[in-house]
Amino acid sequence: MHQLKISLTLVLAAFAISLSAQGFGIRAGVNFQNINGKDDLGDKLDNSLITGYHAGVNFELPIAPAFYLQPGAIFSTKGSKDEIVILEESFDSKIVLGYLEVPLNLLFKPEIGDGKIILGFGPYYAYALNGKLKGDGDDFDIEFKKEISDDDDDTIFYLRRHDFGANLLVGYEFPMGFFLQLNAQLGLFDISSDYPFLPTDDTKYNNTGFGLSLGYQIN
Repeated sequence: MHQLKISLTLVLAAFAISLSAQGFGIRAGVNFQNINGKDDLGDKLDNSLITGYHAGVNFELPIAPAFYLQPGAIFSTKGSKDEIVILEESFDSKIVLGYLEVPLNLLFKPEIGDGKIILGFGPYYAYALNGKLKGDGDDFDIEFKKEISDDDDDTIFYLRRHDFGANLLVGYEFPMGFFLQLNAQLGLFDISSDYPFLPTDDTKYNNTGFGLSLGYQIN
């Protein structure tokens, strides 16, 4: 119920913004995501990219000639994959996370030729809706919890639900409103859960990645 209330609040906020916006856009595309950071011993993670997708809407609010604020609401999949070696046998494992993401970008869109260059940056907030840990043909649900106690089930993989980070984007908007956009993201928030009962725990997970979007902007 708490998860549903937050999702509805974000959707209603996006709808309210759209009423005052002078531009509305839809976009979808492919993600290439990873989880970087350290394990519980402080060693650097050796994960690799996974392929996912994103889809959503954005709104453009003009603030000066060629400058816009661009809030939005996007569903985006993130995660990483890793190879685990047990008794000289290799097993592939994969973390797949689904986020409702709310970016707030500052755009600069000067006219170049018949279209417009798109340059932008800004923060994003993301709320994890679901997660899976996949490996050796089995799927396990990820549970989201900030702090783990010694009474919690130690066979479950836990992560924090909330994420925050920075966006960087560059693209081109064609005269008819279609646009192509390259997106990059740097997660600034540690999404690993805390284990205060452990003597040492240096775990740190950060979502990072990039993607390519195709969209249509209605001005």
